[in-house]
Parts: sequence; C-alpha cells; structure tokens
Amino acid sequence: MSIAGLILAAGRASRMGGDKRLMRVEGRSMLDLAVEAGLRGGLSPVLVVTGPEPQPDLGPGVVQVVNADPSRGMASSLAEGVAALPEDAEGVMVLLADMPRVTSAHVAALIAAFRPDSICVPVFQGRRGNPVLLSRRFFPSMRDLTGDKGARGLIAENALAVIEVAVADDGILIDVDTPEALRALGGEE
Repeated sequence: MSIAGLILAAGRASRMGGDKRLMRVEGRSMLDLAVEAGLRGGLSPVLVVTGPEPQPDLGPGVVQVVNADPSRGMASSLAEGVAALPEDAEGVMVLLADMPRVTSAHVAALIAAFRPDSICVPVFQGRRGNPVLLSRRFFPSMRDLTGDKGARGLIAENALAVIEVAVADDGILIDVDTPEALRALGGEE
C-alpha cells in the first residue's frame, strides 16, 4: 500500500514572530520532527508544502512543493500538495509542521488502521487530533477546498468513512502557535 505524507509548512506564523517551522524543540526544528515522524512511520514519499521563500535542505526522501501564495490559506497548501502526489498514492496523511509531539508511532497506527475509502483520525481521551489519513477517494475534494481551513469540514461531511484510532498520548493534540506554547514544550525561538 502506498501512503504519502503531506506536511503543511507554508503558514505565516504571525503569532510566533518568526518562522516557527525552524524553531527548535529538544534541539531539532519542528519541521525536522514532522519529517522524521512521517518517514519513520512509513510514509513514502513525504512532501512538504512551503511558501516561496528559500528553504533549508529537507533531506532524502522528501519533496518540496511550493505554494506560491500561502496567503490564500491552508486549503491552498492542501490543494498544491494533493496535486503533487504520485499517481499510485492510495492515501495521504496530512501532518502539520507545528505539532512536534506527533511521532512515528502515531503515523504507523493510522497506516495500520487504513482501509480503502476511509479517513483515519487519531483520538486521545475522546478528542480528535492530527495527523489525518485520507484515502484517494477524497483527493478531488481536497483539491477543491478554499480559504484558511483544512480538511475538518470534509471529515464532518463524510462521517461514515471515519475510522477513529485511539492513541496512547496527547501528542496529536499539541500544536505550537505562540511563543508561550513553544516554551511550555521546552522549545527555543
């Protein structure tokens, strides 16, 4: 089964006062942690959607996809990323570059639960989080999304396709949107 990874990393991070993808948690950039979780969890290839600004080397097994105008919102990054997926991808896992506690174990658990035509969502103590794994069936709808929203509405509209995957920790719920949130994880600006 071919499951690709799509890391959304084109956001402006206005509340952070800098490029949060490159801010460090436990000595590594949040973007590096997301890439590692995807690759070690079994995603191939891993695509990283960035803005047009120069990017650091993303390493082997990682493809950069440029969103020329990320101000159009998160949906534009999803659309760009889905358009760049390989033709044989049976599904895509959407990861966020600002969730440094998502691990390869989370990724692997979602892949293990995946079924054709499904949407796999991680759940911790009754709360849904990220990343989310969507089957090829949803690629056209993902390309049609607009604005500053992800696939949440698409998931709600297709509730019968959702497979909830229980995970053992809250890493799927922790995103870093403010300097305070970064410091709470022991991170560095």
